[in-house]
Amino acid sequence: MAIQSFLKECDFTPQQWLDYVNLAEQLKSEHYSGKEIQRLQGKSIALIFEKTSTRTRASFEIAAFQQGAHTTYLDTSVSQIGHKESLADTARVLSRMYDAIEFRGNKQSDLEQLARYAHVPVFNGLTDEWHPTQMLADALTIREHTHKDFTEVVHVYMGDARFNTGRSLLVSSAMLGMDVRIVAPKQYQPDDEAIRLAHDYAQETGARITITDDIAQGIKNADVISTDIWVSMGEPQQAWEERIKALLPYQVNEHIMNSTGKDTFFMHCLPAFHNTETTVGQEIYEKYNIPELEVTNDVFESSNSIVFDQAENRMHTIKSVMVTSLAS
Repeated sequence: MAIQSFLKECDFTPQQWLDYVNLAEQLKSEHYSGKEIQRLQGKSIALIFEKTSTRTRASFEIAAFQQGAHTTYLDTSVSQIGHKESLADTARVLSRMYDAIEFRGNKQSDLEQLARYAHVPVFNGLTDEWHPTQMLADALTIREHTHKDFTEVVHVYMGDARFNTGRSLLVSSAMLGMDVRIVAPKQYQPDDEAIRLAHDYAQETGARITITDDIAQGIKNADVISTDIWVSMGEPQQAWEERIKALLPYQVNEHIMNSTGKDTFFMHCLPAFHNTETTVGQEIYEKYNIPELEVTNDVFESSNSIVFDQAENRMHTIKSVMVTSLAS
């Protein structure tokens, strides 16, 4: 593939995007059959984290380890990034020591600047605008569970679709030719840029795109319903009241899952507020008397919930990204 860095979905053609999924499937099969080949022996990868993480950090570290590479974790508390050293300088320093740089942070423009000054591939672990490694994991999970060609899949996203997960899901699903539907209140629907990109890809792949606030129309015949938390990292606490009021009708619950007309799978990029067993979940319950937010516990714990397969697939698809860019 001509593009070494992995910054956002729309840097790739639909075939290149599918190649990532196919390679991830191959690498996962090799891993479980005990025939994994270490294609990244001797490689070193710097992992920059402005935002905290469980799945992204674990996936990059273990994927690199299984492929024979070394990683160094850097966050703003243990490095000079953003305090005494600019991203441009950081990129040039790390490029002299590492074979690739991963960045999980706030602004896509910061990631793009890092890539502009780096002399090695840069990987997007998440920004406010895009979440491409998650989308590859979602695609692999959908393939494994629906056993359908992507062009036959109806993929629904419910909730706040203005940020990285909703925008990325819309675009990446269009790249794979899915029937992709964003089901959200009008003020929580994706921006014009993401919608335009999805329609541009749809002209090539035959994807069907629906953006609607009509729940019954949006979920009909859904193979998969995805959602995400309603308040993202870094947003103020007062955002919860507004989101709960607007998005509670779009909660993924048993009624929603039973109304699709199909045996529908549930996906979530995690973490999920499906009970009160977290600090945030308990605080929301005490303040608003709501024990479950974007998804109810019965859906999250159901046999149709494939969220932990989805979480594992972060590792296999991130491995695909690294191997594509770095394998000799």
